[in-house]
Amino acid sequence: MRFPALSLLLSLFFICTHVQADAAWPRTIATPKGPFTLQQPPQRIVSTSVTLSGTLLAINAPLIGSGATSRNSSVSDAQGFFTQWSAMAKARQVKPLYISQPNAEAIAAEAPDLIVIAATGGDSALRLYDQLQTIASVLVIDYGDKSWQALTLQLGEITGHEADANKVIAAFDQRVEAVRHKITLPPQPTSALVYYEDGRGMNLWTPASAQGALLQDLGFTLAAPPASFQGSTSMGKRNDIIQLNGENMADGITGNTLLLFAADEKTVPQVAKNPFLAHLPAVQQHDIFAVGNDTFRLDYYSASNMLSSIERQFTR
Repeated sequence: MRFPALSLLLSLFFICTHVQADAAWPRTIATPKGPFTLQQPPQRIVSTSVTLSGTLLAINAPLIGSGATSRNSSVSDAQGFFTQWSAMAKARQVKPLYISQPNAEAIAAEAPDLIVIAATGGDSALRLYDQLQTIASVLVIDYGDKSWQALTLQLGEITGHEADANKVIAAFDQRVEAVRHKITLPPQPTSALVYYEDGRGMNLWTPASAQGALLQDLGFTLAAPPASFQGSTSMGKRNDIIQLNGENMADGITGNTLLLFAADEKTVPQVAKNPFLAHLPAVQQHDIFAVGNDTFRLDYYSASNMLSSIERQFTR
């Protein structure tokens, strides 16, 4: 038995949804270079940033090539891809285009229709912006001023993969909530930092960083350095880190717990033995914890690993 009215409604719904989908393009987002517009969903994306590549993979964007970092390090595989997403990149047949120094010729050879660049950081190819614009549309993304979730939504929106972005974020946020209720926090507040191997300096994560935002979501309170403290600003103008250097670096550490990023358990005794830090309460009370070598720059994969590390160390 047929229902003409229902069939008509379904037909109208089908037409309307397709009209809405077509009307979704072109799309425009705000970037450090001003408004950026894509006329249609990209089909061949090249990322010049190993930080952004992981997020593009997480949302199933059509990533065909990526810049790489030094091979076979504590954070990278034999291709120079970050270990947290290297298996996914291999499965998707993502091509490593160059090591560290951006190469416009290698990018052009892949015939991309979208090139993604980081606005700041060691993996930024911003100096090649004008040259890369002659190859394809160039999207500049600032990952230093937003959480991992916000970055994922931004990339999902402009690539047409917002449904994938929302799905990944929802699953991740559910896990954050589960871990938050499972752990017992160490003494607060917490100084979250990257410790230099030479022991002469560190980067302190601020609430504006993806790392700081995730810690706050888990219930941590970030320790702020004294108002009078002024950190240097290399690696471009960034508000996600404060650089602490030299004998006075301990002046910026006010937390009762130290969380070490871009570090494993081998770094903990190095920090504990640093004479410039010996007087800190966190050092004296042995409240020093490492959250993983892959946590210097967060994407879905490294953030998930960070959650696992925190869950393992603070579940009582």
